[in-house]
Amino acid sequence: MTKTKPKHRLALVGTDSLRGQEIKNILAQKKFPAFEIELFDPDVQEDYSKLTQFKKEPMVVHRLRAKDLEGKDLVFLASDGKISEEMGKLAVEGKFKAIDLSETFNSREDVPLLVSGVNDGGLKTAAPGLVANPHAVTIILSSLFHRIVPKFGLKRAVAFVLQPVSAFDDAGIQELASQSVALLNSSVPKTKVFKEQIAFNLLSHTDALDADGFGSVERRLVTEVRRVLCKLELPLVLSILQVPVFHTYAIMTYLELKDEAEIETIESLLKSAPFKMTPFRTSCEATPLKVSGKDEIFVGQIKREPDNPKAFWIWLVADNLTRGAALNAFELARKILGAEAR
Repeated sequence: MTKTKPKHRLALVGTDSLRGQEIKNILAQKKFPAFEIELFDPDVQEDYSKLTQFKKEPMVVHRLRAKDLEGKDLVFLASDGKISEEMGKLAVEGKFKAIDLSETFNSREDVPLLVSGVNDGGLKTAAPGLVANPHAVTIILSSLFHRIVPKFGLKRAVAFVLQPVSAFDDAGIQELASQSVALLNSSVPKTKVFKEQIAFNLLSHTDALDADGFGSVERRLVTEVRRVLCKLELPLVLSILQVPVFHTYAIMTYLELKDEAEIETIESLLKSAPFKMTPFRTSCEATPLKVSGKDEIFVGQIKREPDNPKAFWIWLVADNLTRGAALNAFELARKILGAEAR
């Protein structure tokens, strides 16, 4: 008699958040080791009072109680920072294994900050109690540097990041939508999430600036990239611009390499997953509109400086909810559960 393998016991905390919705969709659509999943939300007060769908079937969203997560093989934390911090601490204590998608633990040196395919090698042998899922920009840039820097070295990197309103979750999306409707109807748009009107506009920054003019998120992202690549002296400077698009980060990256390279060589390094080269010489496919909802990091125009054969401009676009969050967590989860099975 053939024994069937036991199903992995999964849990998702925060089904209503944008990242929670995305990881739920990915688990329903993509291949994953046999599993059963329970859904939890901190706003549920009574069991069986809230329903959602999973794989086109109705499913109960349970009231969140820490004891119900104990013994799970893996928990996805996609709720707000306060709840993720409470549940993440239990994971650190060994109550269960978890991946935090809320970025609550990204600055904790004792919690691994992992990008799939870049610095997740240790998961092949042992999985820590808690793993932090990096910011979308960290995932995009560390994936790029991981391909290019070992081959050519790096003297300097500058990244201009065009940030979507979904970086502020559903509130940012609703504000852009409502302001757009108001302006098209000749009404006065209301601002709450952003300091200034975001519809049909650009903002140079969205948070408080330090003495040098940089925001806290900009500083944190540089630190994250350096941690992921284990290069504390990585010569990277980064600036975020807030743009009126709903989803996807677009990044214009300037790289000054230590060795000369050809455009064709750079292209060859970016032709495999998670990257996808586009025919940028004949079209302009790497746009937020076309990339939204897609799995890959789309590579658009690559330019080499005419007076410096070591300097390149590379245009990258990736969905912040798929490749920039849920897909990375999904791929880490497969490796964590695979390590446990050995």
